[in-house]
Amino acid sequence: MSVVSQVILKADDELRYPSSGELAGIKKFLKTGAQRVRIAETLAASEKKIVDKASKELFRLRPEYRSPGGNAYGQKEYNQCIRDFGWYLRLVTYGILAGDKEPIENTGLIGVREMYNSLGVPVPGMIDSIRCLRDASIALLSKEDAQEAAPYFDYIIQTMS
Repeated sequence: MSVVSQVILKADDELRYPSSGELAGIKKFLKTGAQRVRIAETLAASEKKIVDKASKELFRLRPEYRSPGGNAYGQKEYNQCIRDFGWYLRLVTYGILAGDKEPIENTGLIGVREMYNSLGVPVPGMIDSIRCLRDASIALLSKEDAQEAAPYFDYIIQTMS
């Protein structure tokens, strides 16, 4: 949910007008809108490049995942891993566009640790994969845009930790 939606819903629940602080938050949200759209466009347009770079780095750090018995051994398992990279990148763009981490939480992080544990996927490896995804993504962004995008990746890392 965007900052604007949150402010409106909260004010309406409390039967009041938005406060000056809430309006300032909306003003900041609107002011950074073009930047957030630019970041999301860059990440979406570069998905294949980002996923390729991040997966290569992950498997360099964790070669056992591609070895027999590893979670990314075999074409099906490897493809599922790559699919997850793209899914998490898309999740990050949702948060960036909303200017809030709630879409990440609601769309993809509720129960994620339990899911990976039940599937036998090592959570530390998933954390490493998000770090690789973050690093590959922010390498394509300006310093200012990277500073805006990095906390969304870090939120996923922190939630999985």
